[in-house]
Amino acid sequence: MNKLDDEKIGLWRARQRMTRHQLSSRGIQDERVLEAISRIPREAFVPEALRDRAYDDTPLPIGDGQTISQPYIVALMTQTLELHGDEKVLEIGTGSGYQAAVLAQICQKVFSIERSYSLSAHARKILEDLGYTNILLRVGDGTVGWAEFSPYDRIVVTAAAPSIPKTLSNQLKIGGMLIVPVGDRLQQELMVLRRTETDFTIQSAGPCVFVPLIGREGWSN
Repeated sequence: MNKLDDEKIGLWRARQRMTRHQLSSRGIQDERVLEAISRIPREAFVPEALRDRAYDDTPLPIGDGQTISQPYIVALMTQTLELHGDEKVLEIGTGSGYQAAVLAQICQKVFSIERSYSLSAHARKILEDLGYTNILLRVGDGTVGWAEFSPYDRIVVTAAAPSIPKTLSNQLKIGGMLIVPVGDRLQQELMVLRRTETDFTIQSAGPCVFVPLIGREGWSN
């Protein structure tokens, strides 16, 4: 066995430990979410210099002032979406592409928007190299969504907004759900919005910290 094989085995073991100890033990119980995360090589989505930290339960920098979210937050947001397998999901903030990969394992189609061309291009290459065919990427202002393919069963926002973007809310199907961190630039609450026949309901899934959501219905810079 050579050094490369040893590294692959070590990373696989780290991924399984992360799934059991950092996720299961903290309340992630959706088996589809745990299975998806246990299969996805998170090290492929982080800079090479940080590969040995890929399974730490912490966000890591990926360039352009952005981060890959900590595994627990990715798992929590995905579990909260209550996916069944046939959903069309809009993701705001492609970033590294990791959250899109997790979603794509357990829903029908992922539409993901990233404002940074370089991050989007890098994520596209990683996702293509890993064989994903049910993820569609776009560069643009995620705060105004992707009207062409709306309405969506689920929308997940992976950056912090000062308030819930109205345009995104209106791109939900009746019965659909939107998850978005809302607050100031230092601390947010993970808000869960559900669309009913006549209105929206909102509840908090707990405190969180994300990078700012930049755009017309987010932060200006």
